[in-house]
Amino acid sequence: MRPELFNVFDVSFPAYFVLLITGFTFATAMAVVHARRIGQNPDVIVDLALASLLLGVVGGRIFHVLFDGYFMDYVHLCTDPSKVDWSVSKAACASERYRGVWDAAKGVCHPAERMCFRWAEFWAGGLVYYGGLVFATLGAIVLLKRDRFDIWKAADLSAPGISLGLGFGRIGCLLAGCCFGPPSNGPLALIFPRHSPASEAQVKAKLLSHVSLPSLPVHPAQVYESLASLAVAAFCLVWVHSRKRYDGEVFLWFLGLYGLARFALEFLRADERGSAGGLSTSQVISLALLIGAGFVHRSRLRGMRR
Repeated sequence: MRPELFNVFDVSFPAYFVLLITGFTFATAMAVVHARRIGQNPDVIVDLALASLLLGVVGGRIFHVLFDGYFMDYVHLCTDPSKVDWSVSKAACASERYRGVWDAAKGVCHPAERMCFRWAEFWAGGLVYYGGLVFATLGAIVLLKRDRFDIWKAADLSAPGISLGLGFGRIGCLLAGCCFGPPSNGPLALIFPRHSPASEAQVKAKLLSHVSLPSLPVHPAQVYESLASLAVAAFCLVWVHSRKRYDGEVFLWFLGLYGLARFALEFLRADERGSAGGLSTSQVISLALLIGAGFVHRSRLRGMRR
C-alpha cells in the first residue's frame, strides 16, 4: 500500500489520483486515434475528454459523500468533530494534514477543529466510478449536441478508453488501500499495513483487535476489477469494434460487460460502500446498466430490420 506516490515541493500526489490521470491520458489518446481513423474531428474528442474528467470527478465525489457510508462523518466534521474517528497513526494524527487529537484509549485520531469542506477534497481519495460515469455522460451529451457530433459514434470511440482508464484507476485503489476484499487464505491474498482501511474495517467486524495491527490477508479485489476492466477494453476494441452493426453497439457492450463484472466482483468487496435491498449501491446500478444496455441493444437491432 502506498497512498502517496511521490512529493514535489512538499506537495503530495495521491496514488489514486495519479493513476486516474494516467488512465484518463491513455483513454483520451486511444479515442483520438480512433476518431482520426474514421475521419472524425479529434478536437471534439479532446474537449469531450476534458469536460468528462471534470464532471466525472465532481460526480464521483458527490456519489462518494452520499452513498459510500461516510455521509455522517462529513456532517460531524462540520458540527461535532469529536464524533469522527480517523484510523491513522499517532504521528500522522499530529501532522498538518490531520491536525487531530490522539485518543490513546481507542487508538484513533479525532479532528481538533471543524472541517466543513473536507468533503470536497477529491484529490485525497473517495471517488465513486458510477457517479463519475453518470455526470460525465450527461455533460458529454450536452457538449456533443452543441458540436453536432453524433452521440453514439462518440460513445463507441470512448468505450474502450473508459474501460482502460478503469483498469489504471483500480491499481490506484490498490495503492491507496481502498476497495479491498474479505479475508482470504488464497495464494493471491494481500496484507495491508496497520492503520489501513482494511485494518479499520476488520476491527469494526471484530476480526482484528486493533487498527495498529496489519490486516488479515484479503482478496485483492482491486486487482480483480482492474483485470476485468482491461479484458472488457480489449474485447470491445478487438472484437466488437470491427463487427458492430450500428453506432453505439461498442458502448452498450461495454456497459453490459462492465455491469456484469462489477455486479459479480462486488461480492468480493469488504469496504463500506452503501447498500440497498441487500445489495450494494454499485450492484443495483450495475443491474440497471446491464438491463438497460440489453434493452437498448435489442431495440436498435429491431430498428435496423425495419
